[in-house]
Amino acid sequence: MPVQTKRVYDAPSPEDGTRILVMRLYPRGVKREAFHAWYKELGTAPELIKAWKGKRLRWEEFARRYEAQIEADPQAQARVEELARRARSETITLLCTCEDEEYCHRSVLKRIIERRMKTKR
Repeated sequence: MPVQTKRVYDAPSPEDGTRILVMRLYPRGVKREAFHAWYKELGTAPELIKAWKGKRLRWEEFARRYEAQIEADPQAQARVEELARRARSETITLLCTCEDEEYCHRSVLKRIIERRMKTKR
């Protein structure tokens, strides 16, 4: 099954499957019904997101550091394992507020989960 990404502000659709919010801070104006679960530990560390938004990092460095953040956190690793396992049998949609999916941590997280789906059975 696919792992998808979407803005949390986009209307839910049946094709989304299980909608998972992957941000450390709760997004403004979003009702709890907009997603099924909130995995704060998969959000970007505050220092990292500040460096990215402050244009002190290139995208490649941001993505590398975000992956390292996930690898170093046992709770985040457990969530990635859970999502990889679930994505083998159901659709998962990762949610964040970023407008540009290409330059959002959720696209990096999607790749991490998809790699884990292939390597772990």
